[in-house]
Order: sequence, then structure tokens, then C-alpha cells
Amino acid sequence: MATKRRAGAVLALLVTSALVVAGCNSGGEDEAPSEGELYKNPVTLTWWHNAPQDGPGKTYWEKVAKDFSALHPTVKIEIEAIETNQLQRTRIPAALLSNDPPDVFMSWGGGEMVEQVEADYLKDITDQTKAEVANMGKAAEIWQVNGKQYGLPFRMGIEGIWYNKDMFAQAGISAPPTTFEELNAAVTKLKAINVTPIAVGAGDKWPAAHWWYNFALRACSVDTLKKASKDKVFDDPCFVKAGQDLKAFIDTKPFQNNFIATPGQNDPTSANGLLANGKAAMELMGDWNRGTLDNVATDKAKLAKFLGWFPVPAISGSAGDPKAALGGGDGFACSKKAPAECVEFLKYIASPEVQKGYAETGTGLPVVKGAESGIQDPALKSILQATSEASYVQLWLDTAYGSTVGTAMNDGIVGIFSGKGTPEQVVAGMKAAASK
Repeated sequence: MATKRRAGAVLALLVTSALVVAGCNSGGEDEAPSEGELYKNPVTLTWWHNAPQDGPGKTYWEKVAKDFSALHPTVKIEIEAIETNQLQRTRIPAALLSNDPPDVFMSWGGGEMVEQVEADYLKDITDQTKAEVANMGKAAEIWQVNGKQYGLPFRMGIEGIWYNKDMFAQAGISAPPTTFEELNAAVTKLKAINVTPIAVGAGDKWPAAHWWYNFALRACSVDTLKKASKDKVFDDPCFVKAGQDLKAFIDTKPFQNNFIATPGQNDPTSANGLLANGKAAMELMGDWNRGTLDNVATDKAKLAKFLGWFPVPAISGSAGDPKAALGGGDGFACSKKAPAECVEFLKYIASPEVQKGYAETGTGLPVVKGAESGIQDPALKSILQATSEASYVQLWLDTAYGSTVGTAMNDGIVGIFSGKGTPEQVVAGMKAAASK
């Protein structure tokens, strides 16, 4: 992802570009077309994705589109790559409200997808994608609403902490932290050698919010998290405790100067740019970060040598499952107005060959069985193993709770980071948003 997100369900997961005019759309029918109806007339598919400019992901998606058109000459694909925040928060919502949405666009499933389905924006692709869904297993369920499939993922994994192994060695940190006590000790050691311990892009809100999510994952039981995702009830004291634990962590000053204005990704001055270029030792981020780090690194070879990854540490004595993890994925959906060829394109993206090619880009973990053989990066291999070993994977909380609650939650969390908000205000904002 270059990032993320939204679902009413919490799942255990096992992982084995300005508006472009949409041309020749055939209408909003969801029924599976007959073989003779497909590829009969020329169509243009508009495709919005979030792969970073000039990165391997963007190059790969261009190849995928070209290859699909070569196989199906009646289909032309017009692509636009759009930054995630702009895409998710502005472009997609505005386009879906218009009479001219893109045919294929990023989808993060969950509560956000529920909202889009309720507004009748998405094409039901259940009947056409049964084989692809079966080959994905549990991962595909995030893109379902009431048992029907409205999108397909192409990437899935848990998040953790990316780190500079050379800086750890210089600071005398012999092994990646497994508890927050050990993480705090590592922060102290890194400060002692004048290294910024952790980079965070609070300027984009969601990268900072993910710290609160992980504290909630440690403070709340799995049952509490499942209930909150289903009922949108946040009365359990663990949600306030997550904010208290976050504030205590921020008070140790683990982050770079002016973190509240730092962007998250895709720029040398962003949080991942600080990690990629040896100006910070750690960053909390998902599996997609490997590709974005490469995109902003001035020395990719040096980055590959020092980069490591470890799971988010446990908190001793907490109510949460220490082996639970936060995770999710990226996918694509079709506008209800998109032609039938849109669904065929989603199926092509989900094919084993295309998924293996995606894995080979090093920009994330594929979801189709067998495609994991394309993963070469050691850090991504670590994430794949950790994902398979996680006792429970909680979908990104802003994704799980939907856009209304998710936005209020993220705003409140950034308030804690800025020193202007409280743990109680985060939960109050979530409750108020849930009641709307």
C-alpha cells in the first residue's frame, strides 16, 4: 500500500489514477455474462490504484494491464496511480457519488465496503469469482458483505516494526524486542548513540493511529475486539487504556522531531524516508512498506543490507493475546456501472501467475496459494511466517469500524500525539460517530 482499509468482521487470516472518463460502460448488471457476451465489443476500463509513482508496483500494474489487453484486444485499460490518502478519503468517495466512477478501483473491504454496498455502488461478483475465492481462503472474506463477494484482494499480511539492523548493533541491541519493556530499553540505547529511535508520519494521521491500534490489540481481549467490530460499542475500559499506554509511550520521546507534521510515505522526508535513508532506526508499518522504502531510498543496496522486521512486541500482563497481530490487505472492486470485462480483469489480477509476479516485485505479500514462491526479500519472508503463526489477526481498526468511526478515531488519536487530546476523548469521539 502503499497502504490501507474498513470491515464489520474481524478475521483470523492464513496467508498460504484526476478522474479519467470511463468509456463504453455496459451498465450495472451483476449477472454473469455468457461466454459470447464477453470481449464482443470494445470497452475501456478505467483503473485507479495506489502504487507509488516510479516504483516497481506501478511498473508491474502497467505490465498487467498491457498483458490483459494483449490477451483481450477489445479491452483498453486507462490507469491512474493516486496516493492512498487522496484516493481513499477524497477521490473514490467523490467518484462513487458522481455518474462517472472508475471501473476498477482500490478497495480495503470491511466497514468501508459495507457502506459502499449499502449505497449500491459496487458490482456483485460472487458467481464469477468462486474459483478465485476458494484459492484465497479466509483472506477473501474481508471483501464480502452478507456472504456476497464485492471485491478481490491481491495483498495480505500483518504489520510490525521495520528496523535498521546496523543501528541496532551499534546501540548494543542484540536481538529484536519481544516485549514493550524491551522496546523501551532499545529506544533508550538508540538515543544514547544519537539515533532517532522511531519514525512516525503523524502528518497523515493513520500511521500514528496504528500505534493506538496496537495498544488496543494488547489491552483488549479478542472477544472485546470482535464485539466492537460487530456492534460498534466501545464501552470496555481497554479502549481508554490503549490511549493511556500510547500517551505513556509518547512521553518517552521515541519519535523524530516535528513528527506531528511528518508525512507517512513516498517522500525522502517522510517517516519511511527517514528509515530508508538511515535517519531513524524503526518504523511501524505493514508489509507493503518494503516497496515504499525502496522507492524513497537513495541507496537501495544499502537498504537491503540493513533492513529487518519484527512483530509488534507484547505487553506483559495485558488482557490481549500476545500472539495476536494487526493486519489487512489491498484489493480491487468494480463499480456497479462497470462492464462485465471488469470482473474478468479482477480475476486475472488474482490468477496465480499474476500474483507470483506481484510477489516478485517485493512490494507486498500475495494472497493466492502458491504465489508465495515469488517472495525473495528476507523481511517479507519473515512477515509471511509471522502472519501464518499469528493466533489471531485483527483487521485495521479504521477499516473494521467503517469510515465514520474510523475518521473520528484517527483524529482523536492524533490529538494525543499533538498533546491536545486525551485517551478519553478518543473513545468519546468513536462513540459519537457510531451513534450517527
